[in-house]
Parts: sequence; structure tokens; C-alpha cells
Amino acid sequence: MTTTHAAVPAGTGAPDELVEQLDAHVREAVRREGVDPQRDAGVVRRIAESVVRDHDERSLTGVVAAVPDAEAVVGELVARVSGFGPLQPFLDDPAVEEVWINEPSRVFVARHGRHELTNLVLTRAQVQELVERMLKSSGRRIDLSQPFVDAMLPEGHRLHVVLEGISRGFSAVNIRKFVLRANRLHSLVELGSLSPRAAAFLEACVRAGLNILVAGATQAGKTTMLNCLAAAIPGGERVVSAEEVYELRFTHPDWVALQTRQQGLEGTGEVRLRDLVKESLRMRPSRVIVGEVRAEECLDLLLALNAGLPGMCTIHANSAREALVKACTLPLLAGENISARFVVPTVAASIDLVVHLGIDEHGVRRVNEIVGVPGRVESDVIETEPIFVRHGTELRRTGGLPPRLEQFERRGLDVHGMLSGQLEG
Repeated sequence: MTTTHAAVPAGTGAPDELVEQLDAHVREAVRREGVDPQRDAGVVRRIAESVVRDHDERSLTGVVAAVPDAEAVVGELVARVSGFGPLQPFLDDPAVEEVWINEPSRVFVARHGRHELTNLVLTRAQVQELVERMLKSSGRRIDLSQPFVDAMLPEGHRLHVVLEGISRGFSAVNIRKFVLRANRLHSLVELGSLSPRAAAFLEACVRAGLNILVAGATQAGKTTMLNCLAAAIPGGERVVSAEEVYELRFTHPDWVALQTRQQGLEGTGEVRLRDLVKESLRMRPSRVIVGEVRAEECLDLLLALNAGLPGMCTIHANSAREALVKACTLPLLAGENISARFVVPTVAASIDLVVHLGIDEHGVRRVNEIVGVPGRVESDVIETEPIFVRHGTELRRTGGLPPRLEQFERRGLDVHGMLSGQLEG
């Protein structure tokens, strides 16, 4: 755990005054050499090592104090100049999944799905400087007219800031790290999130072109699942994705990734997720992926899926059933002329499969259920057909079948053989 004291920076063993002096020398050299510290962290490290080495040589004469731990001081200097200062050790720690600041003296991290209050103590000025540096690296801004911001940091981490005034007392900062623990469905099997048979079934569903809705709570692993599903898309298809902030990471030879944009200082130039969904349809896609539907863009996605374009997206929900209910509710935000009478059968006809994920009390992320949507509606309730359901640590096969079996047959996929046999976990 990183500790910050008044006199000695965390883990360096060197006094603040000494580190400040070395920091000034490193920054001067960075400016002199015209180095971009955010892009050229390796060059910054070389400069820091040179500065510390020169200082150590001078300390042999007794003119200056020796550096107690040269390697730790170099790391501190690189974090200050090229990284994100006191938060950098958390960002470098592979066990840390998220970092958030409620106030300068209360910095939290999440490890393995559990929250921890760290003993890192910042100042208000440090938090403000960290936010400004992070936003500078992302190209996005925050001010009184735009008190919320979502941005992507250089390493792929997602930054969310709520400005003081909207957040009581202090600005609230969240950094959700991009931790790629799985990039294929079989990787989720190795992690214990999915059974081998369920993984093979989901891969077949993607290859068959079924429309898949990935549901779950915050940090349940929805984006990871979406990445793994997208990695199963055949290479001969063209993929267009739309997200608020770039989070998808999968390998595909023909993929265009789109991201929203906030409005400029003059109040224009905003690009909403709904705009991206509409634009993606003009780009000759074979598949469309939406990172997450939260509002009226759900209508545009449904219309695309209903027109025969295969796709997938994520949604916040506590079960597969609630995910379908929410998918029926969000399109109503698009306008008064959109009614449930239109939306409910459209959702039933457009969504083929719901994959619901959860996180248990030990912080383990697992697939809880895989549900087929046969397209039938009874009394405004969409019928579902469970295909896999979790019982304790086992994801068990039920008797349900996915819809659109002809699409599996057309691609030579034996879904019956894939799902038959003994129940397994």
C-alpha cells in the first residue's frame, strides 16, 4: 500500500526537498530536449536516471545529501513528470482494478472486486493538478458549464470526474483501469467465469449472427465479455463499434471504432452516442457493436438490429429479464411518439440472446444465465427460454434452445450437438 507522509515521498526514503530539486532538474531537461512526457515516458526515465546519477556523484563530495534509494527516486520522478504522481503506483499495480478519490484524504482502490481505503493523503491542489494533467492527455475538458467528463487516459484507463459544486466539498474522481484478463471466450473458461460448453455455444451464436445483449451490474465484466464475443466475429465481416469512450479491445482485420465527443467552448460540436449509431449504418457494416446503451440510442440500435444487421451491446441490469425490460424502456426516451406498443415487439424480434453476468461476494465475476429470446410476446411480456443457468459454482445447461436455428444450419454449426450431453459446470 502506498503511503504519503509530510516529509518523505512514498517509498523513496528521500526528503521532500531533495525530490523537489531533482524534479525541477528533470523538468528542465525535458523542456530543453523538447520531450512530450506523456508519450515518451522512456525518455523521461532516461533523463531521471541521468539526473539522479549526477546527483549521486556530487554527493560523494559532501556538497549535497545522498539519495537513499536511487531506483525508488527515479520511479517517483517519472511518476511526477510523465505519469500521474502519487496515483501512479496504483495505476501500475496489476491487482488494482479501479481508483477513486472522494476527497483528498480519502483515496480508495478496488482489488479483486473489493474496496479498500488506502493511506494515501493528497492535498486539494494535488487533486486539481492530477485532474488537469489527465484531461490534458485525453484532449477533453471540464469547467463550470461542463461539470462532468468521461475521458480515456494514455494506458486505456477510463477517467470520470465530477466537478466540485456538483460533488459536495471536493471534486470526485474515478479511474477505471483497463485490465485485460481475457480476450477470448476460452479465456473466460480458464478464469472460471464460463463453462466450456457455454463458451462453445456463445462462439457459435456469434458466428451465426445472433443479436446479443450483455447485461450485468457495474464491474460485473460486461465490457470484457463484449470484447470476447467480438473476438469471435468471423474475419471476413466488417465491424463498426460506437462507444462513449474507447474501451473495446479485440483483434479484427476490418474494424472501425467510433467515440462520442463533448461540445466545445462555444457550445457546439457535440457528437452523441445516438449520432454514432446512425452514422455507423452508413459505413457498410456487417456487424454493429455499441459499448453500452443508457438512453435513447437504444431505439436506433433496435431499429438497426430489426432491419437484419447483426449486433451486440451491453446494458446495466440485475437479471436477463430486467435487461429486456430496460431495453423496452430506454427507447421511450427518444420522443413522445414512441410507444411501448411498438417497442416491446421490436425488442422481442431484435434481441436473440441475453447473457447476464454477476460478481459474487469474493469478487469473482461469473456468467449467471444465458437466455434465448424466441420473439414471442404475451400480455406485453417478452417470453424467454433459459439455455444456461448458474447453480452455485456450476453453469448448468437447461432444456432451452436459441432462436434462429436456421442461421446455425446455414453456417454448418450443429447447435443441438453442442448443447446435448451431460450437464456440466
